[in-house]
Amino acid sequence: MTDPVPVPLPARSVRGTVWALANRFGVVARTPGELVGALTGLGPTGAAVVTRPPGAGVPAEVAELVGALRDLGHIRLVTAPGREPGSGGEAACVPAPEAASAPSGAGAAALPDGPGPAAPARPPDLDDPAAVCAADPAAVTAAYECGTGGAHGSGRADGDADGHGSGDGHGSGGADGHGGLRAAWYRAGQSLIREQPPSGRALVLLTALGDDADPRLRPALGALAANAPWRSDWTRVRGDVSPPWPGPVAALAQGTGTWAEHLLVADQRGAIRSVHPADATPAPGTATLPVRITALAPRPDGGLLMLDERGRLHTHGESTLTDAVAATLDAHPGTALAATGTLVLAGDRHGSLHAFGHGGLHQTAAHRGRVTAVAVADGPAPLVCSGGADGTVRIWTPGRGPETTPLAERGFPVTALAVHGRTLAVAWADGLVELRRFGTHKTLALRPGPPVRAVAVTRDGSVVVGTDDSLFRVTARSPR
Repeated sequence: MTDPVPVPLPARSVRGTVWALANRFGVVARTPGELVGALTGLGPTGAAVVTRPPGAGVPAEVAELVGALRDLGHIRLVTAPGREPGSGGEAACVPAPEAASAPSGAGAAALPDGPGPAAPARPPDLDDPAAVCAADPAAVTAAYECGTGGAHGSGRADGDADGHGSGDGHGSGGADGHGGLRAAWYRAGQSLIREQPPSGRALVLLTALGDDADPRLRPALGALAANAPWRSDWTRVRGDVSPPWPGPVAALAQGTGTWAEHLLVADQRGAIRSVHPADATPAPGTATLPVRITALAPRPDGGLLMLDERGRLHTHGESTLTDAVAATLDAHPGTALAATGTLVLAGDRHGSLHAFGHGGLHQTAAHRGRVTAVAVADGPAPLVCSGGADGTVRIWTPGRGPETTPLAERGFPVTALAVHGRTLAVAWADGLVELRRFGTHKTLALRPGPPVRAVAVTRDGSVVVGTDDSLFRVTARSPR
């Protein structure tokens, strides 16, 4: 049995507590209910020492959350007193290092030794992006919830009267919302409380900033993020109107051929919208299906393939090839879908991949358990990339034997994949997004904060990330 891992709970901060525990256990959650739900289906985890701040300032929701997690039975929590304010004990929401082969849900094995950063004597100026990005993130979270710090603190957070807010906060970009910084912080907080340089926090805030924010914030955050490994290209969040937010993302696809100028976005209700990849402005072409869409696969000839939540194929444009795919998926429901001009790929719940082409059907057993995502790089020898609930990413060329060594492996299920040329984007269930280049071992990581539902790679190699509340595009900066 491993030693318990300390998880200090930020004073008076419900959100900070949820985010700290979610990071500890390798899940993504925004509310106490989401955290309990995310941990309900997991197996035994390592223990966590929950160090509470001294005094009576711990919200009732935090005590209820700790009790609910204990009631799950497989979460071991040990409550211990924290240190006095200012000693670092109440604000040390420091992430554990990544563990490449940790069991799903177990989180990382250990936190760095020693206390975290000392809590400041006074709250930071919550209207100043530089101060917010450089300050202790647990203190920022608690100050936003309590309405302290900055010239515009009101004592009331976005969305409700008890200071806990709605989690979205759009429409509060004025004085009460600290120019939009608080709403962005709430959207991306689970990433922001991790140990990282101010430039990293500035980048994450850019991916969560609404169009009603103070117009001075975006250039200020852009300057702060100049040394970050990613550049923020554009962001659309829930409630944006110029250009409009396209809705909660269930699936994404960058088109090719006649779809080349289209980024297709499907929401959970079956609506498919098209936006321009360069700036997310609406492009011609929308549709609404009477089913929920879980995967999109545009074909160069203008055909569009869609997978619904029951694993059945829907098509816009028929062909003999897609007829065969549809017939197969009617009998054996699919869990993932991708396509090129000559090939249709489907994954299933048993871990198998099925490649339908004019040369026939090729199959391989790629994963242990459900195939969660599939993508294909077109070419004379198409390269199929697949991700699974087993936490592996594998590559395969139809007609050849499968690779025995995974391209990537972590202790968390893969939630989304996208590929273009030699560039692969992978999203994982713990909220991590990785950019990989075939032929190298280098990876570039990004944690936007919310659960990542879908990713796409544009023709110029940028990455588009979709969540329940946001859609944004980032580009890897060239090495300096």
